[in-house]
Amino acid sequence: MNEELEMFRKTVRRFVREEFVPHESRWREQHRPDADAWTKAGATGILLTDVPEEYGGGGGDFGHEAVVLEELAYGGVHFGSGVHSIVAHYLLAYGTEEQKHRWLPRMAKGELIGSIAMSEPVAGSDLQGIKTTARREGDRYVINGSKTFITNGWHTSLICLAVRTDTSQSAKKGISLVVVETKDLPGYRVGRILEKVGTHGQDTCELFFDDVRVPAANLLGGEEGRGFYQMMEQLPYERLTVGVGAVAVMEQAITVTTQHVKERRAFGKSLLEFQNTRFKMAECKTVAHVARVFVDDCVERLIAGELDTTTAAMSKYWLTEQQCHVVDECVQMHGGYGYMMEYPIARMWADSRVQRIYAGTNEIMKELIARSI
Repeated sequence: MNEELEMFRKTVRRFVREEFVPHESRWREQHRPDADAWTKAGATGILLTDVPEEYGGGGGDFGHEAVVLEELAYGGVHFGSGVHSIVAHYLLAYGTEEQKHRWLPRMAKGELIGSIAMSEPVAGSDLQGIKTTARREGDRYVINGSKTFITNGWHTSLICLAVRTDTSQSAKKGISLVVVETKDLPGYRVGRILEKVGTHGQDTCELFFDDVRVPAANLLGGEEGRGFYQMMEQLPYERLTVGVGAVAVMEQAITVTTQHVKERRAFGKSLLEFQNTRFKMAECKTVAHVARVFVDDCVERLIAGELDTTTAAMSKYWLTEQQCHVVDECVQMHGGYGYMMEYPIARMWADSRVQRIYAGTNEIMKELIARSI
């Protein structure tokens, strides 16, 4: 952190508390944020904060992106700006100058809403199992297939889509990434918003592609068959965004639980006066502190271009495991109130579980880490 980032944090915190938090309950009921939340976020400058100014972004680094992720977590708000930024970084890394100038400024304004569509009913962490196809016909790709568990799926207007462009190649070499603009696109359909255990305020959908035609120029990287390797190169960024959110949720869980155990009384004294409560709070605070030191180090390494795949996997695996542990301990210290959804800690508990699953399951993270041994 530095003075400039602290000032930026104040701006983000004020925006989240004034524009997002008052609507969070309704967003949970409708299972998606309001569409105009995106343009409001863009106008405030909290979208694509680490994208260069020449492409309409904020011109900052991942430190700015981490601030946005943290403030959303502190506010208990689920808003897919992290996924939106991940899509932007695919464009930055592999897009042509024309593609960057066409899509990134509109994403920064919230006019285009990004999603990344990898998972399918038969392919989750195993991305080599992708079945959605893109067949070249002249200057177009004809896309057929479906995707599931797509964050921002209801509102998305720009999809970074993983497809199989060559079924004769190996599982890895036949995959490509194609960008799909969805507005008024024949054959494209958004399925139902999926009913999840938690993160109810975030739209997560099924997407369907039936003979969808997009320009062949929308291929990322200029060469077919590079998609699997492109996804592997960009996943450390995605996994660190998950880790940043995990630490922020731990910190917020401890904050609300500290307040509860100080105010709640049993047998004539506050819960904090019981040794068990104090020891549990001490354990949780220690874990959160160690997690904070680790994730800050990872952020610094990413900014310096030095975050390796193994460390990114460690951050995603360990931080989300600790998040679930700490939040669960905090639920226990709330007693019966911890099981009531009107209490923030109950919502954190339900929302936290998916962290160990998406962006590659923690079992996959352990496998990646083990390969470095």
